[in-house]
Amino acid sequence: MIDKTASEYKQVITTCKTLFEKKTRDYGTAWRILRLPSITDQIFIKAQRIRSIQEKGTQKVDDPITDEFIGIINYCVIALIQIELGETKETEMTFEQLEPFYDKAVNETFSLQQNKNHDYGEAWRDMRVSSITDIILMKLLRVKQIEDNLGKTLVSEGVKANYQDMINYAVFAMILLSKK
Repeated sequence: MIDKTASEYKQVITTCKTLFEKKTRDYGTAWRILRLPSITDQIFIKAQRIRSIQEKGTQKVDDPITDEFIGIINYCVIALIQIELGETKETEMTFEQLEPFYDKAVNETFSLQQNKNHDYGEAWRDMRVSSITDIILMKLLRVKQIEDNLGKTLVSEGVKANYQDMINYAVFAMILLSKK
């Protein structure tokens, strides 16, 4: 089953990376101007929309929630890239310059997922997508608190681990939604 998860995971990431590449070619890398709290808020907006649709049972904008999960994944990758590259006023990068950073972020996150998936025994497969949404929102609130504390924590993992966890949960949601 773990090999199946690895294959499904990589398919989701391929979908996300393809969209990321197309948007980079369309819009450039204007997102490089964003500070981490702004990226966190962008992820929050996407997760909140998913939860709102789940609670209401209807939506008025046709964009499917799978698109929001893709957005969560890509914005979390953007956050990981920003952590790696640091903030800058120089925003323009080509996709070819950016691609190794994207790949590094998703490969490190996939490795984390593989280790956790081994230890937790694929428990996520029995979760509800609505619970995954709530966990992503909880992790966002944690990140906001860490950001408000200027990155200082006493015993908790930092923002990077939380962004990675959000990627993994969003991938799990995409896998579960593909089965419906």
